Amino acid sequence: MCPSATYNGEFDHTSAISREWLITNGIGGYASSTVIGENSRKYHGLLIASANPPVDRRVLLSSLDEEIIAGDEVYRLATHRYPDTLYPSGFEYLNRFSASPLPTFEYSIRNIKLIKTIFMVYGQNTTVVKYKLFNPDNEDIVFRILPLVTNRDFHQIGKAGVISFSEIHDPTGIQLRTDDGILQLRSNMHYRQEPYWNYNFEYDSERERGEAYQEDLYTPGYFEKQIHEPASEVYVVASDSILKKKDIDHEFVNSGYERELVRQKGLQDRCNLKGDFTQKLVNAADSFIVQRRSTGSESIIAGYHWFADWGRDAMISLPGLTLVTGRFNDAKDILTTFSEHCSGGLIPNRFSDDGLSPPDYNTVDASLWFIHSLGRYYSYTKDVKFVRKMWDTVVSIIQNYIEGTLYGIRMDEDGLIAHEGQLTWMDVKIGDQEITPRAGKACEINALWYNALCIAIQLGEILGANTKHYSEIAQLAKSNFTETFWNPKDLCLYDCVSVNEDMSVSKDAAVRPNQIFAVSLPYTMLDHEKKMMIVEKVKEDLLTPYGLRSLSPKDSRYNGRYRGDRDSRDRAYHNGTVWAWLLGPFVTAYAKVNNKSPLSLEYCRRLLVNFEAHLDEAGIGTISEVFDGDSPHRSGGCISQAWSVAEILRAYVEDVNV
Repeated sequence: MCPSATYNGEFDHTSAISREWLITNGIGGYASSTVIGENSRKYHGLLIASANPPVDRRVLLSSLDEEIIAGDEVYRLATHRYPDTLYPSGFEYLNRFSASPLPTFEYSIRNIKLIKTIFMVYGQNTTVVKYKLFNPDNEDIVFRILPLVTNRDFHQIGKAGVISFSEIHDPTGIQLRTDDGILQLRSNMHYRQEPYWNYNFEYDSERERGEAYQEDLYTPGYFEKQIHEPASEVYVVASDSILKKKDIDHEFVNSGYERELVRQKGLQDRCNLKGDFTQKLVNAADSFIVQRRSTGSESIIAGYHWFADWGRDAMISLPGLTLVTGRFNDAKDILTTFSEHCSGGLIPNRFSDDGLSPPDYNTVDASLWFIHSLGRYYSYTKDVKFVRKMWDTVVSIIQNYIEGTLYGIRMDEDGLIAHEGQLTWMDVKIGDQEITPRAGKACEINALWYNALCIAIQLGEILGANTKHYSEIAQLAKSNFTETFWNPKDLCLYDCVSVNEDMSVSKDAAVRPNQIFAVSLPYTMLDHEKKMMIVEKVKEDLLTPYGLRSLSPKDSRYNGRYRGDRDSRDRAYHNGTVWAWLLGPFVTAYAKVNNKSPLSLEYCRRLLVNFEAHLDEAGIGTISEVFDGDSPHRSGGCISQAWSVAEILRAYVEDVNV
């Protein structure tokens, strides 16, 4: 089992609140909080269940507040933020936290020691919290656990008076029902009903993000056990399913714990990657691969806590999450999921959060990334049978791009792809305002287009298909790419080329990271000298210790701080914010133009392992979505992003660990 962050000794509240743990259940549900157990986000909780896997996620169990009553003293181990108040401050009794193999907290009160471990049952919306209590002096103590519950969409905030429960309880637990579902709590402790509401919990991270940050939570009662013996084990099981009393016992808890340990070890054994760094990333990679109930196949969650499965993110992430980790069946399943939803040559940009609305198709690059990932799958597996199954989707994508499809996506007479606005990965809009306008011909879209054509030619030849037309278009695109996109002044690519109403041509000279794909992709259109110049320009203007900036600091539109409310963050999102995932293609490009010389590989290795320290910050054992463009490059966005983990892992295995 790979090691992860362990914190010992006194916990500083300010630093501890910024470190978060996360465990998942393979269907979109999860449990997550900070290393001191204080929920700092509306997305935190011990059971966030996916009602329609992997989406429609609901916060059911916010926390379990433990109390140890010894003599006349009550020791409260929870930590909560209220207006101008931190109460209780249970982290003061916390001696140790470890995230691996599963989140474990060790508390000391007098001569009493409590060890709490949290895990989820894979494939179920069920969280188990198991406790070991050591009482060497045989004191007469009472151990009490008070659940704080709700039932709300994880994007929202719950309030007393809005949520009401119907309750059925017995000595081993309680079932709470709302119109939106069930929360079942069972334990080997005695349950006592004592209902009341707790008001005005505050979530610091949401306040900082300009989101609603005050919530009310309901306590239906408590679990209690009197303890005299020197050692005792108890547990609480929380689920969105009805748990029969006879089925929940120590065997259920202990066997479930062991199964999860074995499952995690199997992830490592399957890919046989050595070293703490890659092993941590392999574990992180697993959290994003989920079952999609609507298709009966797998998909990829784009990021935790709040993203669903997005086509672009899934296709970019697929090689790192599944191919370098040896999860080839998962790769096939994910490709199948998106192939089955291909419409008009477009795979979905995103599936809806509720799982009921139809997918959105407003993306120009996701389909091209699909072909890229299929090509990478074939290079790993030589699985001709599956490629043949996917061939109709490949043909549909290319033909629709040639003839024209939704959102103005079409091949121009020069063989290059044009499109309407906000269809690339830089897609933020505030109202009707496009924050990074890129309508026209974008450099990375055409790099992806040529790459897709070449992969289609390669796969078509293997299948015996006639791909002569694709070859002609690829040559046409290649012959016009340099003239269209080369910027002779800055010795790099124009980011986007568009035609104005008066038919004049505008070329956007903003130095952005999109041009790196014209070097990093398997099939490229530029000569070696121009590739070298692009890599050097990107390195000079955009490279940071945590990835590539989305815009050069020399640009007047540059915003180096990803902070504030949603509008403030959206304005910085693609105008200076650092994206960790882009370090993957940069490393690939840098190694390629330097012919994978020993010096270049060592340089790339140092860039990638710089993330090793970050794995013990923010989301423990994983990689954040974004970082500030300005030093010290504080992390932001999701604490765990699929393509961040995937591309760092992929580049390390494919480009450095050769």
